[in-house]
Amino acid sequence: MSWIDALVHRADARLNTGTRPVPVTPDAPHAVVIGAGFGGLAAAIRLAVRGFRVTVVDRLEQPGGRARVFRQDGFTFDAGPTVITAPFLFEELWRLCGRTLADDVEIVPVTPFYRIRFDDGTHFDYTGDPEQMKREIARFAPEDVDGYVRFFEKSREIFRVGFEELAHVPFSRVGDMARIVPAMMKLESHRTVYGLVSKYIKHPKLRQVFSFHPLLVGGNPFNVTSIYTLIAFLERKWGVWYAMGGTGALVRGLTGLLDGLGATMRLGEEVRQITLEGRRATGVRLASGEVIPADLVVSNADAAWTYRHLLPEAARRTWTNRRVERSRYSMSLFVWYFGTKRTYPDVKHHTILLGPRYKALLDDIFEKKVLADDFSLYLHRPTATDPSMAPEGHDAFYVLSPVPHLDSGVDWVTRAETYRRAISQYLGDTVLPDLEAHLVTSRVLTPQGFHDDYLAFKGAAFSLEPVLTQSAFFRPHNASEDIEHLYLVGAGTHPGAGMPGVLSSARVLDTVVPDPSAFAPRSPAPAAVTA
Repeated sequence: MSWIDALVHRADARLNTGTRPVPVTPDAPHAVVIGAGFGGLAAAIRLAVRGFRVTVVDRLEQPGGRARVFRQDGFTFDAGPTVITAPFLFEELWRLCGRTLADDVEIVPVTPFYRIRFDDGTHFDYTGDPEQMKREIARFAPEDVDGYVRFFEKSREIFRVGFEELAHVPFSRVGDMARIVPAMMKLESHRTVYGLVSKYIKHPKLRQVFSFHPLLVGGNPFNVTSIYTLIAFLERKWGVWYAMGGTGALVRGLTGLLDGLGATMRLGEEVRQITLEGRRATGVRLASGEVIPADLVVSNADAAWTYRHLLPEAARRTWTNRRVERSRYSMSLFVWYFGTKRTYPDVKHHTILLGPRYKALLDDIFEKKVLADDFSLYLHRPTATDPSMAPEGHDAFYVLSPVPHLDSGVDWVTRAETYRRAISQYLGDTVLPDLEAHLVTSRVLTPQGFHDDYLAFKGAAFSLEPVLTQSAFFRPHNASEDIEHLYLVGAGTHPGAGMPGVLSSARVLDTVVPDPSAFAPRSPAPAAVTA
Protein backbone atom coordinates (compact mmCIF):
# COMPACT_ATOMS: atom_id res chain seq x y z
CA MET A 1 0.00 0.00 0.00
CA SER A 2 1.42 3.41 -1.00
CA TRP A 3 1.72 6.30 1.46
CA ILE A 4 -1.20 8.00 -0.34
CA ASP A 5 -3.38 4.88 -0.12
CA ALA A 6 -2.53 4.51 3.55
CA LEU A 7 -3.56 8.08 4.35
CA VAL A 8 -6.83 7.81 2.45
CA HIS A 9 -7.59 4.43 4.04
CA ARG A 10 -6.96 5.89 7.50
CA ALA A 11 -9.22 8.88 6.79
CA ASP A 12 -11.99 6.66 5.44
CA ALA A 13 -11.74 4.39 8.47
CA ARG A 14 -12.15 7.39 10.77
CA LEU A 15 -15.16 8.58 8.84
CA ASN A 16 -16.97 5.26 9.13
CA THR A 17 -18.54 6.25 5.82
CA GLY A 18 -22.13 5.08 5.47
CA THR A 19 -22.74 4.73 9.21
CA ARG A 20 -24.31 7.07 11.70
CA PRO A 21 -22.34 9.96 13.23
CA VAL A 22 -20.51 9.34 16.50
CA PRO A 23 -22.69 10.67 19.37
CA VAL A 24 -21.36 13.93 20.82
CA THR A 25 -21.03 13.86 24.60
CA PRO A 26 -20.98 16.93 26.87
CA ASP A 27 -17.32 16.34 27.73
CA ALA A 28 -16.22 15.75 24.12
CA PRO A 29 -13.35 17.94 22.88
CA HIS A 30 -14.44 21.30 21.55
CA ALA A 31 -13.57 22.59 18.08
CA VAL A 32 -14.04 26.23 17.07
CA VAL A 33 -14.31 26.86 13.33
CA ILE A 34 -13.56 30.41 12.18
CA GLY A 35 -15.65 31.20 9.11
CA ALA A 36 -18.86 29.70 7.71
CA GLY A 37 -17.83 29.41 4.08
CA PHE A 38 -18.04 26.08 2.28
CA GLY A 39 -14.70 25.00 3.75
CA GLY A 40 -15.70 25.90 7.29
CA LEU A 41 -19.14 24.32 7.08
CA ALA A 42 -17.72 21.11 5.60
CA ALA A 43 -15.00 21.00 8.26
CA ALA A 44 -17.56 21.54 11.02
CA ILE A 45 -19.71 18.68 9.72
CA ARG A 46 -16.77 16.30 9.45
CA LEU A 47 -15.59 17.12 12.98
CA ALA A 48 -19.07 16.84 14.46
CA VAL A 49 -19.62 13.48 12.76
CA ARG A 50 -16.44 12.21 14.42
CA GLY A 51 -17.67 13.22 17.87
CA PHE A 52 -16.29 16.72 18.43
CA ARG A 53 -18.44 19.47 19.88
CA VAL A 54 -18.35 22.23 17.29
CA THR A 55 -18.89 26.00 17.34
CA VAL A 56 -18.79 27.95 14.07
CA VAL A 57 -18.13 31.70 14.30
CA ASP A 58 -18.58 34.09 11.36
CA ARG A 59 -18.44 37.88 11.22
CA LEU A 60 -21.24 38.05 8.61
CA GLU A 61 -24.89 37.94 9.59
CA GLN A 62 -25.52 34.86 7.45
CA PRO A 63 -23.53 31.70 6.71
CA GLY A 64 -21.85 30.99 3.38
CA GLY A 65 -18.90 33.37 3.33
CA ARG A 66 -18.27 34.21 -0.31
CA ALA A 67 -21.31 32.01 -1.05
CA ARG A 68 -23.70 34.22 0.89
CA VAL A 69 -26.93 35.41 -0.71
CA PHE A 70 -28.15 38.90 -1.56
CA ARG A 71 -31.90 39.48 -1.81
CA GLN A 72 -32.93 42.75 -3.36
CA ASP A 73 -36.09 44.06 -5.06
CA GLY A 74 -37.51 40.56 -5.48
CA PHE A 75 -34.30 39.13 -6.95
CA THR A 76 -32.02 36.53 -5.38
CA PHE A 77 -28.30 36.77 -6.12
CA ASP A 78 -25.70 34.19 -5.18
CA ALA A 79 -22.80 36.37 -4.12
CA GLY A 80 -19.97 34.06 -5.14
CA PRO A 81 -19.42 30.56 -6.51
CA THR A 82 -21.92 29.42 -9.11
CA VAL A 83 -20.17 26.61 -11.03
CA ILE A 84 -20.82 23.37 -9.13
CA THR A 85 -18.53 20.49 -10.08
CA ALA A 86 -17.64 17.24 -8.25
CA PRO A 87 -21.06 17.10 -6.54
CA PHE A 88 -20.00 13.84 -4.85
CA LEU A 89 -18.12 15.99 -2.33
CA PHE A 90 -21.44 17.45 -1.20
CA GLU A 91 -23.15 14.07 -1.37
CA GLU A 92 -20.50 12.63 0.93
CA LEU A 93 -21.25 15.23 3.61
CA TRP A 94 -24.94 14.30 3.58
CA ARG A 95 -24.08 10.59 3.63
CA LEU A 96 -21.88 11.09 6.69
CA CYS A 97 -24.96 12.46 8.46
CA GLY A 98 -27.10 9.50 7.42
CA ARG A 99 -28.97 11.49 4.79
CA THR A 100 -28.85 12.11 1.05
CA LEU A 101 -28.24 15.41 -0.71
CA ALA A 102 -31.57 15.04 -2.52
CA ASP A 103 -33.32 15.15 0.87
CA ASP A 104 -32.57 18.88 1.06
CA VAL A 105 -31.22 20.19 -2.24
CA GLU A 106 -32.15 19.58 -5.84
CA ILE A 107 -29.21 19.87 -8.21
CA VAL A 108 -29.69 19.83 -11.98
CA PRO A 109 -27.16 19.54 -14.82
CA VAL A 110 -26.28 22.60 -16.90
CA THR A 111 -25.51 22.32 -20.60
CA PRO A 112 -23.64 23.72 -22.29
CA PHE A 113 -21.22 24.03 -19.41
CA TYR A 114 -20.24 27.42 -20.84
CA ARG A 115 -20.85 29.41 -23.98
CA ILE A 116 -17.54 31.07 -24.76
CA ARG A 117 -17.99 34.20 -26.86
CA PHE A 118 -15.02 35.73 -28.64
CA ASP A 119 -14.66 39.44 -29.23
CA ASP A 120 -15.54 39.05 -32.93
CA GLY A 121 -18.97 37.59 -32.03
CA THR A 122 -18.20 33.94 -32.76
CA HIS A 123 -18.79 31.45 -29.97
CA PHE A 124 -17.87 27.98 -28.76
CA ASP A 125 -20.31 25.85 -26.74
CA TYR A 126 -18.28 23.88 -24.18
CA THR A 127 -20.07 20.67 -23.12
CA GLY A 128 -19.44 17.27 -21.60
CA ASP A 129 -20.31 15.45 -24.84
CA PRO A 130 -17.03 14.38 -26.53
CA GLU A 131 -18.56 14.11 -29.99
CA GLN A 132 -20.20 17.51 -29.74
CA MET A 133 -16.89 18.97 -28.54
CA LYS A 134 -15.15 17.53 -31.61
CA ARG A 135 -17.77 19.13 -33.84
CA GLU A 136 -17.31 22.49 -32.11
CA ILE A 137 -13.54 22.27 -32.52
CA ALA A 138 -13.92 21.32 -36.18
CA ARG A 139 -15.88 24.53 -36.82
CA PHE A 140 -12.71 26.47 -35.95
CA ALA A 141 -9.85 24.11 -36.82
CA PRO A 142 -10.50 20.55 -38.01
CA GLU A 143 -6.79 19.84 -37.71
CA ASP A 144 -7.03 20.37 -33.92
CA VAL A 145 -9.54 17.58 -33.31
CA ASP A 146 -6.83 14.92 -32.93
CA GLY A 147 -4.83 17.25 -30.70
CA TYR A 148 -7.88 17.74 -28.50
CA VAL A 149 -8.31 13.99 -28.08
CA ARG A 150 -4.67 13.69 -27.00
CA PHE A 151 -4.98 16.71 -24.70
CA PHE A 152 -8.05 15.21 -23.07
CA GLU A 153 -6.23 11.94 -22.42
CA LYS A 154 -3.47 13.97 -20.78
CA SER A 155 -6.08 15.75 -18.66
CA ARG A 156 -7.45 12.34 -17.62
CA GLU A 157 -3.96 11.20 -16.57
CA ILE A 158 -3.33 14.41 -14.62
CA PHE A 159 -6.75 14.12 -12.96
CA ARG A 160 -6.04 10.55 -11.82
CA VAL A 161 -2.95 11.69 -9.93
CA GLY A 162 -3.63 15.35 -9.19
CA PHE A 163 -7.20 15.00 -7.95
CA GLU A 164 -7.95 11.38 -7.12
CA GLU A 165 -4.63 10.73 -5.36
CA LEU A 166 -3.36 14.10 -4.11
CA ALA A 167 -6.29 16.49 -3.51
CA HIS A 168 -7.47 14.75 -0.33
CA VAL A 169 -4.14 14.07 1.40
CA PRO A 170 -1.95 16.45 3.41
CA PHE A 171 1.51 17.68 2.46
CA SER A 172 2.92 18.21 5.92
CA ARG A 173 6.55 17.20 5.37
CA VAL A 174 9.04 17.88 2.61
CA GLY A 175 9.22 14.13 2.10
CA ASP A 176 5.54 14.15 1.09
CA MET A 177 6.45 16.53 -1.74
CA ALA A 178 9.57 14.59 -2.69
CA ARG A 179 7.53 11.42 -3.17
CA ILE A 180 5.37 12.96 -5.87
CA VAL A 181 8.15 14.70 -7.83
CA PRO A 182 8.63 11.80 -10.31
CA ALA A 183 4.90 11.72 -11.05
CA MET A 184 4.80 15.50 -11.37
CA MET A 185 7.69 15.43 -13.84
CA LYS A 186 6.03 12.70 -15.88
CA LEU A 187 2.83 14.74 -15.98
CA GLU A 188 4.78 17.80 -17.18
CA SER A 189 3.71 19.87 -14.20
CA HIS A 190 6.61 22.21 -14.89
CA ARG A 191 4.65 23.49 -17.89
CA THR A 192 1.99 26.14 -17.49
CA VAL A 193 -1.64 25.43 -18.35
CA TYR A 194 -1.37 27.50 -21.52
CA GLY A 195 1.91 25.82 -22.39
CA LEU A 196 0.48 22.32 -22.08
CA VAL A 197 -2.66 23.23 -24.04
CA SER A 198 -0.49 24.74 -26.78
CA LYS A 199 1.46 21.50 -27.09
CA TYR A 200 -1.70 19.82 -28.40
CA ILE A 201 -3.89 22.60 -29.82
CA LYS A 202 -2.76 25.23 -32.34
CA HIS A 203 -5.71 27.50 -33.11
CA PRO A 204 -5.44 30.66 -30.96
CA LYS A 205 -9.14 30.73 -30.10
CA LEU A 206 -9.16 27.06 -29.09
CA ARG A 207 -6.08 27.63 -26.94
CA GLN A 208 -8.14 30.17 -25.02
CA VAL A 209 -11.10 27.77 -24.75
CA PHE A 210 -8.99 25.05 -23.15
CA SER A 211 -6.79 27.25 -20.96
CA PHE A 212 -9.21 29.64 -19.23
CA HIS A 213 -10.16 27.26 -16.39
CA PRO A 214 -7.44 28.39 -13.91
CA LEU A 215 -9.14 31.79 -13.79
CA LEU A 216 -12.04 30.05 -12.01
CA VAL A 217 -9.65 29.33 -9.11
CA GLY A 218 -7.64 32.55 -9.19
CA GLY A 219 -4.76 31.53 -11.43
CA ASN A 220 -3.18 32.98 -14.55
CA PRO A 221 -3.14 30.28 -17.29
CA PHE A 222 0.29 31.56 -18.33
CA ASN A 223 1.72 31.11 -14.81
CA VAL A 224 -0.01 28.26 -12.99
CA THR A 225 1.13 24.67 -13.15
CA SER A 226 -0.42 22.49 -15.83
CA ILE A 227 -1.84 20.24 -13.10
CA TYR A 228 -4.90 22.51 -13.32
CA THR A 229 -5.72 21.08 -16.74
CA LEU A 230 -7.29 18.27 -14.71
CA ILE A 231 -10.40 20.50 -14.55
CA ALA A 232 -11.21 19.55 -18.15
CA PHE A 233 -11.57 15.88 -17.21
CA LEU A 234 -13.19 16.66 -13.86
CA GLU A 235 -15.99 18.53 -15.64
CA ARG A 236 -16.42 15.72 -18.19
CA LYS A 237 -16.51 13.08 -15.43
CA TRP A 238 -18.99 14.76 -13.07
CA GLY A 239 -20.56 17.51 -15.14
CA VAL A 240 -21.49 21.08 -14.24
CA TRP A 241 -24.50 21.48 -11.96
CA TYR A 242 -26.81 24.10 -10.52
CA ALA A 243 -28.62 23.99 -7.18
CA MET A 244 -32.27 24.97 -7.57
CA GLY A 245 -32.82 28.06 -5.45
CA GLY A 246 -29.19 29.03 -6.03
CA THR A 247 -25.92 28.13 -4.37
CA GLY A 248 -27.45 29.46 -1.18
CA ALA A 249 -29.62 26.32 -1.11
CA LEU A 250 -26.44 24.29 -0.53
CA VAL A 251 -25.45 26.62 2.30
CA ARG A 252 -28.87 26.22 3.91
CA GLY A 253 -28.60 22.46 3.53
CA LEU A 254 -25.18 22.35 5.17
CA THR A 255 -26.29 24.49 8.10
CA GLY A 256 -29.28 22.19 8.49
CA LEU A 257 -26.89 19.23 8.79
CA LEU A 258 -24.97 21.09 11.48
CA ASP A 259 -28.18 21.80 13.38
CA GLY A 260 -28.94 18.11 13.30
CA LEU A 261 -25.49 17.34 14.67
CA GLY A 262 -25.96 19.74 17.59
CA ALA A 263 -23.33 22.23 16.44
CA THR A 264 -23.49 25.88 17.52
CA MET A 265 -23.53 28.67 14.93
CA ARG A 266 -22.57 32.19 16.03
CA LEU A 267 -23.11 34.72 13.26
CA GLY A 268 -22.36 38.43 13.22
CA GLU A 269 -19.40 37.90 15.59
CA GLU A 270 -15.83 38.54 14.49
CA VAL A 271 -12.80 36.58 15.67
CA ARG A 272 -9.99 39.03 16.42
CA GLN A 273 -7.41 36.62 17.80
CA ILE A 274 -6.60 32.94 18.10
CA THR A 275 -5.63 32.46 21.74
CA LEU A 276 -2.48 30.53 22.58
CA GLU A 277 -0.65 28.78 25.35
CA GLY A 278 2.89 28.91 24.11
CA ARG A 279 2.57 27.66 20.53
CA ARG A 280 -0.69 25.75 21.02
CA ALA A 281 -4.12 27.08 20.02
CA THR A 282 -6.54 27.22 22.95
CA GLY A 283 -9.53 29.08 21.50
CA VAL A 284 -10.51 32.42 20.00
CA ARG A 285 -11.09 35.94 21.25
CA LEU A 286 -13.99 37.83 19.65
CA ALA A 287 -14.17 41.54 18.86
CA SER A 288 -16.41 41.89 21.91
CA GLY A 289 -13.59 40.61 24.12
CA GLU A 290 -15.29 37.29 24.78
CA VAL A 291 -13.00 34.27 24.72
CA ILE A 292 -14.30 30.91 23.50
CA PRO A 293 -12.03 28.12 24.78
CA ALA A 294 -11.34 25.20 22.46
CA ASP A 295 -9.25 22.08 22.14
CA LEU A 296 -8.58 22.84 18.51
CA VAL A 297 -9.22 25.71 16.12
CA VAL A 298 -9.98 25.41 12.40
CA SER A 299 -9.58 28.59 10.37
CA ASN A 300 -11.67 28.99 7.25
CA ALA A 301 -10.66 32.63 7.26
CA ASP A 302 -8.27 33.70 4.52
CA ALA A 303 -4.98 31.87 5.20
CA ALA A 304 -2.85 34.99 4.86
CA TRP A 305 -5.22 36.95 7.11
CA THR A 306 -5.13 34.15 9.67
CA TYR A 307 -1.35 34.28 9.98
CA ARG A 308 -0.90 38.03 9.54
CA HIS A 309 -3.72 39.27 11.78
CA LEU A 310 -5.04 36.51 14.06
CA LEU A 311 -1.71 35.26 15.43
CA PRO A 312 1.24 37.13 16.96
CA GLU A 313 4.37 37.06 14.82
CA ALA A 314 6.41 35.86 17.79
CA ALA A 315 4.53 32.55 17.62
CA ARG A 316 5.21 32.08 13.89
CA ARG A 317 8.37 30.67 12.36
CA THR A 318 7.14 29.69 8.90
CA TRP A 319 4.46 32.18 7.94
CA THR A 320 6.18 35.32 9.16
CA ASN A 321 4.84 38.76 8.27
CA ARG A 322 7.56 39.06 5.63
CA ARG A 323 6.66 35.77 3.96
CA VAL A 324 2.93 36.50 4.05
CA GLU A 325 3.39 39.91 2.51
CA ARG A 326 5.89 38.79 -0.15
CA SER A 327 3.83 35.82 -1.36
CA ARG A 328 2.00 35.99 -4.69
CA TYR A 329 -1.75 36.46 -4.50
CA SER A 330 -4.57 35.77 -6.92
CA MET A 331 -6.33 38.46 -8.85
CA SER A 332 -9.41 40.06 -7.39
CA LEU A 333 -12.83 40.49 -8.96
CA PHE A 334 -15.24 43.25 -9.80
CA VAL A 335 -18.71 41.72 -9.48
CA TRP A 336 -21.89 43.42 -10.64
CA TYR A 337 -25.24 41.91 -9.60
CA PHE A 338 -28.21 43.17 -11.57
CA GLY A 339 -31.77 42.41 -12.57
CA THR A 340 -33.70 43.33 -15.69
CA LYS A 341 -37.39 43.91 -16.35
CA ARG A 342 -37.21 41.76 -19.46
CA THR A 343 -35.72 38.31 -20.16
CA TYR A 344 -32.86 37.42 -22.49
CA PRO A 345 -33.70 33.84 -23.52
CA ASP A 346 -30.75 33.55 -25.92
CA VAL A 347 -28.23 33.97 -23.09
CA LYS A 348 -27.00 30.69 -21.60
CA HIS A 349 -26.68 29.92 -17.89
CA HIS A 350 -22.89 30.44 -18.01
CA THR A 351 -21.32 32.72 -20.62
CA ILE A 352 -17.66 33.69 -20.86
CA LEU A 353 -17.05 36.80 -22.94
CA LEU A 354 -13.42 37.01 -24.02
CA GLY A 355 -12.13 40.48 -24.82
CA PRO A 356 -9.78 41.56 -27.62
CA ARG A 357 -6.65 40.65 -25.62
CA TYR A 358 -5.80 37.45 -23.75
CA LYS A 359 -2.22 37.24 -22.50
CA ALA A 360 -1.74 41.02 -22.49
CA LEU A 361 -4.85 41.53 -20.34
CA LEU A 362 -3.73 38.81 -17.92
CA ASP A 363 -0.31 40.47 -17.72
CA ASP A 364 -2.03 43.74 -16.77
CA ILE A 365 -4.02 41.98 -14.05
CA PHE A 366 -1.44 39.62 -12.53
CA GLU A 367 1.94 41.19 -13.30
CA LYS A 368 1.57 44.93 -13.90
CA LYS A 369 -1.43 45.22 -11.57
CA VAL A 370 -3.13 47.91 -13.58
CA LEU A 371 -6.83 48.30 -14.29
CA ALA A 372 -7.15 47.99 -18.06
CA ASP A 373 -9.75 49.68 -20.21
CA ASP A 374 -10.77 46.35 -21.75
CA PHE A 375 -11.88 43.19 -19.95
CA SER A 376 -12.97 39.58 -20.22
CA LEU A 377 -16.13 38.65 -18.36
CA TYR A 378 -18.04 35.76 -16.85
CA LEU A 379 -21.81 36.27 -17.06
CA HIS A 380 -24.11 34.19 -14.86
CA ARG A 381 -27.82 33.97 -15.73
CA PRO A 382 -29.36 31.60 -13.17
CA THR A 383 -32.86 32.35 -14.45
CA ALA A 384 -31.94 30.36 -17.56
CA THR A 385 -32.41 27.30 -15.33
CA ASP A 386 -34.31 28.63 -12.31
CA PRO A 387 -36.90 31.40 -12.92
CA SER A 388 -37.52 31.63 -9.15
CA MET A 389 -34.37 33.76 -8.82
CA ALA A 390 -36.22 36.77 -10.27
CA PRO A 391 -39.77 38.14 -10.41
CA GLU A 392 -41.89 36.76 -13.26
CA GLY A 393 -40.85 38.19 -16.62
CA HIS A 394 -37.49 39.36 -15.27
CA ASP A 395 -33.92 38.03 -15.42
CA ALA A 396 -31.28 37.88 -12.70
CA PHE A 397 -27.59 38.17 -13.56
CA TYR A 398 -24.21 38.68 -12.16
CA VAL A 399 -21.14 39.48 -14.18
CA LEU A 400 -17.60 39.36 -12.87
CA SER A 401 -14.48 40.87 -14.31
CA PRO A 402 -11.02 39.72 -13.17
CA VAL A 403 -9.10 42.76 -11.94
CA PRO A 404 -5.85 43.27 -10.01
CA HIS A 405 -5.90 43.02 -6.22
CA LEU A 406 -5.44 46.04 -3.99
CA ASP A 407 -1.71 46.40 -4.70
CA SER A 408 -2.94 48.15 -7.84
CA GLY A 409 -3.77 51.23 -5.78
CA VAL A 410 -7.13 51.66 -7.56
CA ASP A 411 -9.55 53.80 -5.56
CA TRP A 412 -12.68 51.72 -6.02
CA VAL A 413 -14.86 54.26 -4.24
CA THR A 414 -14.39 56.61 -7.19
CA ARG A 415 -13.85 54.05 -9.97
CA ALA A 416 -16.62 51.52 -9.30
CA GLU A 417 -19.49 53.25 -11.10
CA THR A 418 -17.38 54.20 -14.11
CA TYR A 419 -16.19 50.61 -14.43
CA ARG A 420 -19.71 49.25 -13.99
CA ARG A 421 -21.00 51.50 -16.76
CA ALA A 422 -18.22 50.35 -19.09
CA ILE A 423 -19.20 46.72 -18.47
CA SER A 424 -22.88 47.55 -18.93
CA GLN A 425 -22.13 49.28 -22.23
CA TYR A 426 -20.14 46.26 -23.45
CA LEU A 427 -22.91 43.83 -22.47
CA GLY A 428 -25.51 46.08 -24.06
CA ASP A 429 -23.53 46.13 -27.29
CA THR A 430 -23.10 42.35 -27.36
CA VAL A 431 -25.41 39.89 -25.59
CA LEU A 432 -27.85 42.05 -23.58
CA PRO A 433 -29.35 44.66 -25.95
CA ASP A 434 -30.54 47.91 -24.33
CA LEU A 435 -29.35 46.70 -20.95
CA GLU A 436 -29.27 50.06 -19.17
CA ALA A 437 -32.85 50.81 -20.24
CA HIS A 438 -34.07 47.56 -18.66
CA LEU A 439 -32.18 47.62 -15.36
CA VAL A 440 -34.35 47.50 -12.25
CA THR A 441 -31.85 46.59 -9.54
CA SER A 442 -28.09 46.76 -9.15
CA ARG A 443 -25.24 46.31 -6.65
CA VAL A 444 -21.47 45.82 -6.93
CA LEU A 445 -18.68 44.08 -5.06
CA THR A 446 -15.16 45.46 -5.58
CA PRO A 447 -11.69 44.29 -4.48
CA GLN A 448 -12.08 46.65 -1.52
CA GLY A 449 -15.27 44.76 -0.69
CA PHE A 450 -13.41 41.45 -0.72
CA HIS A 451 -11.04 42.98 1.83
CA ASP A 452 -13.69 44.62 3.98
CA ASP A 453 -16.43 41.96 3.84
CA TYR A 454 -14.36 38.77 3.76
CA LEU A 455 -11.05 39.96 5.26
CA ALA A 456 -9.29 38.77 2.12
CA PHE A 457 -5.63 39.75 2.28
CA LYS A 458 -4.95 42.43 -0.36
CA GLY A 459 -8.52 41.93 -1.54
CA ALA A 460 -7.43 38.82 -3.44
CA ALA A 461 -10.54 36.84 -4.35
CA PHE A 462 -8.87 33.39 -4.23
CA SER A 463 -6.09 33.79 -1.64
CA LEU A 464 -2.60 32.71 -2.75
CA GLU A 465 -2.00 32.41 -6.48
CA PRO A 466 -1.79 28.69 -7.38
CA VAL A 467 1.65 28.74 -9.00
CA LEU A 468 3.86 25.65 -8.62
CA THR A 469 5.99 27.25 -5.89
CA GLN A 470 2.82 27.92 -3.86
CA SER A 471 1.19 24.51 -4.25
CA ALA A 472 0.96 21.38 -2.07
CA PHE A 473 3.81 21.46 0.51
CA PHE A 474 4.61 25.09 -0.39
CA ARG A 475 1.10 26.28 0.44
CA PRO A 476 0.00 26.97 4.05
CA HIS A 477 -0.46 23.48 5.47
CA ASN A 478 -3.81 22.03 6.52
CA ALA A 479 -2.22 21.31 9.92
CA SER A 480 -0.45 24.56 10.78
CA GLU A 481 3.33 24.41 10.60
CA ASP A 482 3.56 27.05 13.33
CA ILE A 483 0.77 26.39 15.83
CA GLU A 484 -0.24 23.09 17.41
CA HIS A 485 -3.97 22.28 17.29
CA LEU A 486 -4.55 24.91 14.56
CA TYR A 487 -5.87 23.68 11.20
CA LEU A 488 -6.65 25.48 7.96
CA VAL A 489 -9.34 24.91 5.35
CA GLY A 490 -10.42 26.95 2.35
CA ALA A 491 -8.84 28.46 -0.74
CA GLY A 492 -5.52 29.39 0.88
CA THR A 493 -4.47 25.91 1.94
CA HIS A 494 -4.06 22.60 0.08
CA PRO A 495 -5.42 21.82 -2.47
CA GLY A 496 -6.64 25.35 -3.32
CA ALA A 497 -9.60 27.41 -4.45
CA GLY A 498 -12.86 26.45 -6.13
CA MET A 499 -15.67 24.41 -4.58
CA PRO A 500 -13.92 21.05 -5.09
CA GLY A 501 -10.74 22.52 -3.62
CA VAL A 502 -12.22 23.95 -0.44
CA LEU A 503 -14.40 20.89 0.17
CA SER A 504 -11.33 18.68 -0.32
CA SER A 505 -9.38 20.80 2.18
CA ALA A 506 -12.00 19.90 4.79
CA ARG A 507 -11.67 16.24 3.86
CA VAL A 508 -7.92 16.45 4.59
CA LEU A 509 -8.83 17.19 8.22
CA ASP A 510 -10.03 13.59 8.55
CA THR A 511 -6.36 12.62 8.23
CA VAL A 512 -4.56 15.36 10.16
CA VAL A 513 -6.92 16.01 13.10
CA PRO A 514 -6.50 13.32 15.80
CA ASP A 515 -9.47 11.35 17.03
CA PRO A 516 -11.43 12.96 19.90
CA SER A 517 -10.00 10.34 22.28
CA ALA A 518 -6.53 11.85 21.75
CA PHE A 519 -7.55 15.05 23.51
CA ALA A 520 -7.43 15.30 27.29
CA PRO A 521 -10.86 15.11 28.95
CA ARG A 522 -12.24 18.42 30.10
CA SER A 523 -15.26 19.71 31.92
CA PRO A 524 -18.52 19.79 29.95
CA ALA A 525 -19.36 22.72 27.68
CA PRO A 526 -16.39 25.06 28.15
CA ALA A 527 -17.74 28.41 29.25
CA ALA A 528 -16.94 31.55 27.33
CA VAL A 529 -15.17 34.24 29.31
CA THR A 530 -14.81 37.95 28.81
CA ALA A 531 -11.40 39.55 28.76
